[in-house]
Amino acid sequence: MTNDINWNFDNTYSKLPEPFREIIKPIKVKNPNLILLNKSLAQYLDLDFSGLNQSELSALFTGNELPKDCNSIAQAYAGHQFGHFTMLGDGRAVLIGEHTNKSNKKYDIQFKGSGKTAFSRNGDGRAALGPMLREYVISEAMNSLGIPTTRSLAVVKTGEEVIRETSLPGAILTRIASSHIRVGTFQYIAARGKKDELKVLLDYVINRHYPNLNSSQNKAIGLLNIVLEKQIDLVVDWMRVGFIHGVMNTDNMSISGETIDYGPCAFMDIYDPKTVFSSIDQMGRYAYCNQPVITKWNLSRFAECLIPLIDKDQDKAIQFATQIINSFEKKYEEKWLNMMRDKLGLLGTEEKDKFLILDLLTWMHQKKVDYTNTFCHLMNEKIIEDKNYEDKDFQDWKKRWNERLKTNNNTPEKFIKLMKTVNPLIIPRNHKVEEVLKEAELNNLKPINQFIEILSQPYTKNGDILNYQIPSDLDEKYQTFCGT
Repeated sequence: MTNDINWNFDNTYSKLPEPFREIIKPIKVKNPNLILLNKSLAQYLDLDFSGLNQSELSALFTGNELPKDCNSIAQAYAGHQFGHFTMLGDGRAVLIGEHTNKSNKKYDIQFKGSGKTAFSRNGDGRAALGPMLREYVISEAMNSLGIPTTRSLAVVKTGEEVIRETSLPGAILTRIASSHIRVGTFQYIAARGKKDELKVLLDYVINRHYPNLNSSQNKAIGLLNIVLEKQIDLVVDWMRVGFIHGVMNTDNMSISGETIDYGPCAFMDIYDPKTVFSSIDQMGRYAYCNQPVITKWNLSRFAECLIPLIDKDQDKAIQFATQIINSFEKKYEEKWLNMMRDKLGLLGTEEKDKFLILDLLTWMHQKKVDYTNTFCHLMNEKIIEDKNYEDKDFQDWKKRWNERLKTNNNTPEKFIKLMKTVNPLIIPRNHKVEEVLKEAELNNLKPINQFIEILSQPYTKNGDILNYQIPSDLDEKYQTFCGT
């Protein structure tokens, strides 16, 4: 029954040497019931599920029925979790295969919450419904915001309970990614101390993601450079929309440059650089303001893995790698400044731009104003009356901003158009996420479907969205959880 869907599997990763993966099938579940299917993503992937009924779809997206051409595996990887190195792997996920669409783009199809693997340690290999729905909502919102991300194709209730602090309904998420290769994948192979395996992984990643590097003089240096650029672009995008990943462990940094793993993630309402939402981040390691710092730290761990492939002379290899890693700050600051210029509608570059930007952020922090809505206010998108915007310091800042807007042949049409491409009118507000998740767990799917629809057009007024734009006054105490 799954053969008419247009699956086009290749399964290249499963052909890598044994240490890279475990061949395993998803563990069947008792009573699967599909609750979300991403039809627009299915269309993009050139998959046609129209011939399957609810029961068949439910069986398909839990692995109770697998496509005949798939070759399912659990991937091995390691990771620095909150700075501590651990050997990990897919403890509750199974990669069922790599599907190639008609545009010849390859995508991993992965089940998350599909049961125990060799890497589960003491875990049950299952997932609860709430965190899987959260990943679906946030990853699709990120995609609509134009930020590279894994995506969600389906969520199915398993009909089984999982035990966390309490008994919760179980679920499986179908996740789509350019690949699931992480910094932690390189760490796992590097820790084995076999240069030939490391070379296999390097060549595989280059052939899959960056084939133009095959002609470079030093592939390892080329890969380090390109991953550094991709990660800077990604974290600048996170900072642009006030997104806080929450668990930036090295096993959660994708080599393809996509946002991966939506555990304790959230969007910042009140602007505070030290914002942390994760219940397990007691020291603020992964706070909003630390995301660039941690990105560089993670890239340093990646560089360490590549040392044997950079040069036979270890001292030379370390020198080359250090030079690349030390370019991070300058590159990040330049891209961050340009992003903030876009948010303020500024054309060209002026020496005083940095002070103009930092003065606004300092004022926002002092006055505890909403990050997203302040930029909406500057675009004349009035959401709620806020006396803070009448503040003398803000008015004085606006005069400086308006003077700067007059430079470089800028016009109101130009700067408003630019601002509207980078400043969302709507983000997944934390209290709204919790509301729709609560309703979905009570089998009321209308709010979550409506929310996903509204989040699909974050830069335009998509109907009556005011209710989704107002921040919650509870967010200072808001916490998110890992879900494992």
